[in-house]
Amino acid sequence: MASSPSILKTPLKGSQLKSDVHSEWCPGCGDFGITNAIQQAVAGLGLKPWETFLVSGVGCSGKVPHYVHTYGMHTLHGRSLAFASGAKLSNPDLTIIAAGGDGDGYGIGAGHFVHAGRRNIDMTYVVFNNEVYGLTKGQASPTLAQGAQPKSLALPNPTTALNPIALALACGYTFIARSYAFDAKHLKETLMRAIQHKGMALVDVLQPCPTYNNLHTKDYFAEMVEVKGSQVPRVYYLTEDGYDGKVQNPNDIHEINEKQAACFAQAHKVEDRVALGVYYEIERPTFSDILKQNMPLLNEYTPIKLPYYDPQTMLANTDLASAAEDITI
Repeated sequence: MASSPSILKTPLKGSQLKSDVHSEWCPGCGDFGITNAIQQAVAGLGLKPWETFLVSGVGCSGKVPHYVHTYGMHTLHGRSLAFASGAKLSNPDLTIIAAGGDGDGYGIGAGHFVHAGRRNIDMTYVVFNNEVYGLTKGQASPTLAQGAQPKSLALPNPTTALNPIALALACGYTFIARSYAFDAKHLKETLMRAIQHKGMALVDVLQPCPTYNNLHTKDYFAEMVEVKGSQVPRVYYLTEDGYDGKVQNPNDIHEINEKQAACFAQAHKVEDRVALGVYYEIERPTFSDILKQNMPLLNEYTPIKLPYYDPQTMLANTDLASAAEDITI
């Protein structure tokens, strides 16, 4: 029977989850901060590395599984969510963390992004959002604003930017948050909360690309900006304004509508500041929960342990004879 991931009696330190593989990222890249936060979050939750599965796609973020001492898989461009979904559904006991860049996840992988949210699979998706395709010379990614022109573009970006928070809300993600690569404490705590959430969680992580994006740099995020005549930090937390995106009663449609409307409005808020925090959270049955209702045998066995033969007769439980008749050589 599937159960919650077991916890180590003696939790590891984040440093113990660092692999010996040499990092190939550019100096100053936000990927370092995100990877460190993943290590710290896994250690902080006391998760067993051999029951934690880190899946990535293609791009700078694709190297993450190489640098973290858990099970991992470096898959295809835009397909990390598809691969991670299969792993979670076949072995629900695993803690699944999928990783991808904004181009990987919101571009070529956009279809998988949509349907992972619809299914509400119990896993966490961490998106490394730097507004450019860092591995392929800085083309505009889906999150770069229309008219923006980082140094890697010969002309201003002609297309409208995708809004990850609003898209995730529309697709049915049950945990939607944003953090920042160089805010180590907030990012670690946000990842821990996302991993603990039972359902499909998105953590969109803003991160500077020091090589191609000279618009939103580390200095940009560290700047003070003027708001109503006062100088305040550009980066702030949603909770500072009393924002609470968590639905307390998942059966109250009025509260759900209210929280979703607030999330949508906050996601589209036009301001010089950058808001971090949990935009929306709700507890709903996961895809695996519903599968167990439809197929009661899954309450006794995880899919990878389903008996495929009768132990008494040693005969297969499934007769493939009719299917074999359709196969011609």
